[in-house]
Amino acid sequence: MALDSKIPNGPISQKWTDYKNKINLVNPANKRNIDVIVVGTGLAGGSAAATLAELGYNVKAFCFQDSPRRAHSIAAQGGINAAKNYQGDGDSVFRLFYDTVKGGDYRAREANVHRLAEVSTNIIDQCVAQGVPLAREYGGLLDNRSFGGTLVSRTFYAKGQTGQQLLLGAYSAMNRQIGRGKIQMYNRHEMLDLVIVNGKARGIIARNLVTGEIERHSAHAVVLGTGGYGNVFFLSTNAMGSNVTAAWKAHKKGAYFANPCYTQIHPTCIPVSGDHQSKLTLMSESLRNDGRIWVPKKLEDAQAIREGRLKPTQIAEEDRDYYLERRYPSFGNLVPRDVASRAAKERCDAGFGVNKTGEAVYLDFASSIIRYGKEQAKIKGLNPDDEKLVKQLGTEVIENKYGNLFQMYEKIVDENPYETPMMIYPAVHYTMGGLWVDYNLMTTVEGCYAIGEANFSDHGANRLGASALMQGLADGYFVLPYTIGDYLAKDIRTGKISTDLPEFEEAENNVRTQLESLINNKGTHTVDYFHKRLGKIMWDKVGMARNAQGLTEAIAEIAALRDEFYRDVKVPGDMYGLNQELEKAMRVADFLELGELFAKDALHRNESCGGHFREEYQTEEGEAQRDDENFAYVAAWEYRGKPSEAVLHKEPLVFENVKLVQRSYK
Repeated sequence: MALDSKIPNGPISQKWTDYKNKINLVNPANKRNIDVIVVGTGLAGGSAAATLAELGYNVKAFCFQDSPRRAHSIAAQGGINAAKNYQGDGDSVFRLFYDTVKGGDYRAREANVHRLAEVSTNIIDQCVAQGVPLAREYGGLLDNRSFGGTLVSRTFYAKGQTGQQLLLGAYSAMNRQIGRGKIQMYNRHEMLDLVIVNGKARGIIARNLVTGEIERHSAHAVVLGTGGYGNVFFLSTNAMGSNVTAAWKAHKKGAYFANPCYTQIHPTCIPVSGDHQSKLTLMSESLRNDGRIWVPKKLEDAQAIREGRLKPTQIAEEDRDYYLERRYPSFGNLVPRDVASRAAKERCDAGFGVNKTGEAVYLDFASSIIRYGKEQAKIKGLNPDDEKLVKQLGTEVIENKYGNLFQMYEKIVDENPYETPMMIYPAVHYTMGGLWVDYNLMTTVEGCYAIGEANFSDHGANRLGASALMQGLADGYFVLPYTIGDYLAKDIRTGKISTDLPEFEEAENNVRTQLESLINNKGTHTVDYFHKRLGKIMWDKVGMARNAQGLTEAIAEIAALRDEFYRDVKVPGDMYGLNQELEKAMRVADFLELGELFAKDALHRNESCGGHFREEYQTEEGEAQRDDENFAYVAAWEYRGKPSEAVLHKEPLVFENVKLVQRSYK
């Protein structure tokens, strides 16, 4: 099957505008006769459901949480990008487009990225109109801060809880439509299969997680806004319920899975403290605006800190290695996430790590507290040489900007980050890979769409900070509502899709068989036992750095682990009622297939780019070394029975507006 991305012709700045002018529309009277299923109610799914219902479609929205408010988007902290240029620092739509393509190490589709940059400004207007309390500066305009990979301030924020506030805006819009009856909300329901009728996605099979009932739901189109697959590593910053199941079921029904090896390791996470942990906690990238990252210059100092004989505050300034500022003077602590993560790993591997495991670096706010304190003292006409006063005033500024993040850190680590530098280390955070979609956000299954983190389309091999919220809301509010209409215009006379069709019966039977098989398995080990083992294979051999030998081993080990899982997993309870072990078992079964494809994709890509770092392909300075001649394409995998037999399809990436050069943040 040829991959047709359906990118419009014409100059990149006009593609989206011209395209919208020419696509088919559905008139309001006909929208009342069309049903759309939206799976997932985070920023992408929630905004899509609200907008489609507002337009007049009948929407069925599904989430496995007890409320859309609990979608993992709520955990996003730092902000959302938009090219408003309120700071007057040289930002523009083109610069946001360029930064995103460069930040993704030139492995993203130009047309989609430019469209994202264009609609970014609309998102902010929409959210302000909804009442989202974005921070404002002294003149009343919305405030901005910087994020990694840019030289401008374009990130809008609401303290350290931007995702929560944006999700409440989308949730309010959804509630308005739920009240009108235009959205039927199915909380505590999980999609377990995609139903295809005559080649088109026409519904889903879902399980009521409270009663255990397996349900059939039909629609004229299915939209997946189900997030990423970072939990294939077991430990990640994702909510524990985040999973790949909906996307993977679509993949097994014909939707190609693109670039699974592109996974982001976030540099500012609270380090792993032991084997008891079930997830990791992210500290927002926004902290890198004011926090300076360092390790001791001397190995003996690092050793003394690890052994508790020395405190970081006792290390003299001249004995600290601010390694990001040293290696990347132009961007300093605000280099992109993949660059910062590998730099932290390099220092810790060299023996300079600062916690008991040796896998942590410092994020220090002492100099910012002094800088802000002196500034505030001058503003207030007070003595800028009074150290105690300066520290108090500076601490108040930092608390205003990041207070909830500092509070969260102190509760988890039991150290005061105003007094002692935070400890951070990279951890799995976001997945740039996902279901392959064309310019319309449609997968290779006709009528099945993927939006937000569930698709691959906008971030290439590395996502810039504050761009996840931008993409989710762009897709949901401003892209999908246009493009899906072009497809649904053909369905105005189709009428209701019956759930009595044999395709629904077959899909339901397949789901029931898999559930029964897991429940009836007489194994000896828990689901988490297998998930943790998978995570260890993934982190050790498919993590921050990869090589051909490790990837080859990982593929074989994951396949063997999958066989063992089906032989020896024990799932207590039964199908007909609340059974969270059964829920986890279904999800881990899918992770055990995805993990193998993930490693296979990483092995075939003989280059380093963004979050995909192959040790064999690096510059003399240890930076990622791309191979544009052989690998400037999207790797889209077709399911053929099992991951080892997946077939590779390539979508060539054409760069007409950005020159392909080796990334440099020096």
